Amino acid sequence: MDIKQKLKEDIVCISRMLHRKNYLAATDGNVSVRQGDLVFVTPSGVNKGLMESYQVLTVDLEGKLLGGEGKPTSEIRMHLLAYQLRPDVQAVVHAHLPYATACTLAGIDLLEPILPEVVITLGGIPTAPYATPSTEEVPESVRPFVKEYDAILLSRHGAMTMGKDVTDAYNKMEKLEHTARVVLAARLQGPLPPLPEAEVEKLRRLREEYKRGGS
Repeated sequence: MDIKQKLKEDIVCISRMLHRKNYLAATDGNVSVRQGDLVFVTPSGVNKGLMESYQVLTVDLEGKLLGGEGKPTSEIRMHLLAYQLRPDVQAVVHAHLPYATACTLAGIDLLEPILPEVVITLGGIPTAPYATPSTEEVPESVRPFVKEYDAILLSRHGAMTMGKDVTDAYNKMEKLEHTARVVLAARLQGPLPPLPEAEVEKLRRLREEYKRGGS
C-alpha cells in the first residue's frame, strides 16, 4: 500500500471511530491529512461511519480538487487555514461533540485551567465566537486561536483539533469531549476552582516537554 492510500485508510478509520463515539451524526464532521502540497479530505454529504477510502478526495493547499469524485467538505477552508498557519500540523479533525457543544450553549468556558492533563496535552481549550457553518466566517472565527491552541471549541458548532497526524488530532478531540463531560458534571455541584497559578506554570513546563516528545 502506498503512502497516499495509507493516509486515506487512516482518515476512514478515524472517521468511523468518531461515528462510533457519537461525535458525529449523519453527514456531520470532516477529517483531513496533509502530505506536502496535497491534502486528503473527507467529501461533503457522506456519512462518516459508512465512508470508504475511495471516497476520500485530494485537494491542493488552495482547496482545488485534484482527485476523486464529489465536493470536498464545506469546512475545507478551516482545515486549509490550520495548514497555512501551523507548519507542524499534519491533520485536522472537526466533529460535533455533544457535551462540548453543550458547553458552548450553556456559556461554560473550558479555557480555565481545571484539569492538569488538559493543560499538558492541549494547553487550554478556547471557544471561538459563533460563525455561520460552511462560510468564510468559520476560519476567520478560529484564526486568532489556531497558532496557540491544538483544540478549539466552535460556538454551537462542535470543535476542531489539530495534530502531527490524524490519530493525534483524534486523541485531542477525545480529550476535549472527556473534559466537557467532567466539567458539566462538576458544574452541577457548583462553581469550579481553577488550578493554582504555580501549578499551572509547572504543567506548562511539562507541556513543553510533552511537545518535544518527552512524555
